[in-house]
Amino acid sequence: MTTTHTPSSANLTVTHVLAELLERLEHSQQPVGPEQYLSVVNHLVEAFGDVTPGMELGALLDTHPAAAELYENINYQYAGLCRSPLQTSLSAEQQARQVIERAMRSSNKGTPYGQS
Repeated sequence: MTTTHTPSSANLTVTHVLAELLERLEHSQQPVGPEQYLSVVNHLVEAFGDVTPGMELGALLDTHPAAAELYENINYQYAGLCRSPLQTSLSAEQQARQVIERAMRSSNKGTPYGQS
């Protein structure tokens, strides 16, 4: 049986292969050259430009976190952190705030009478 690909599904196939490669590079136990990494990222950015957003792309991004992060960064100006879970972002913000407050309290203890 011969399978024909529409341009969109062919582009999604290329995008999928590049997303797989990026995941392998991200999790490689061997050192990866910066040129190789940058080449994969640049090709994936180009491939994202040729793919129509939709359920198939969403499914690909759900299974490839490095590609999803790249896609989100590319589209940040339009949608912000649209693929990041809100609870994770909120939790990170709360933790940062707590660390800053502790640091401020610690620095005030070192000055006379708690004044800075």
